[in-house]
Amino acid sequence: MSNEIRAIIQKAEETLQTARFGYEDLTSGNRYRRYSGIRNLVVFGRSVTFVIQNLKTPVGSDRFDVWYQPIQEKMKSDVLMKYFVTLRNEILKQGKLPVSTSASVNFSSSDMAKLGTPPPGASGFFIGDQTGGSGWEIELPDGTKEKYYVELPESMAKVQQHFSELPVPDDDDLKKKSIEELCEYYLKELEGVVDEARKAFLGEDTQRAGGKRLPPYLRVVK
Repeated sequence: MSNEIRAIIQKAEETLQTARFGYEDLTSGNRYRRYSGIRNLVVFGRSVTFVIQNLKTPVGSDRFDVWYQPIQEKMKSDVLMKYFVTLRNEILKQGKLPVSTSASVNFSSSDMAKLGTPPPGASGFFIGDQTGGSGWEIELPDGTKEKYYVELPESMAKVQQHFSELPVPDDDDLKKKSIEELCEYYLKELEGVVDEARKAFLGEDTQRAGGKRLPPYLRVVK
């Protein structure tokens, strides 16, 4: 039985890692991978709890429910965790990803010199497009246009993206947090669920080094 339990928890860990890859795409700076990263994080993050619920068979329904129901109630009462469930359903059923972009700009024409020489064909500069990026708009010889992204110092412009349909009042602090911050919180909560399962059903603590969670295949030698 312990082998079956371990295999399920390992599958949950692997699913969580896939969600983390989505976070890496989100924060990588590659604007073309940003939205796919969010989608993968949300969809595979939700799948972590689906995998965990497979523990009900090897550990028994009663024992599993006693352990899982408080965790489930906590997630249901957490407005952000509940929203990620809604967001996952919208992505899968409607292809919908409600994101908005905000920008606080302190930008003058003299600041343009700090960005260096514009690339060939540059016809204008944009701040905070649909991916949250900024940069040059390039006109190609065939008349089409492409974007050349650059990183703006926050002293010039602070651009953030938010989940526009997060069900909280406009003055709620969650509305001010970026997608990156909310996704990081979501992943840490899911890590906690997997860690609690490992502790409850295998009697093992998740290892940490320097405050950082280590994957189960690594062992700290003291």
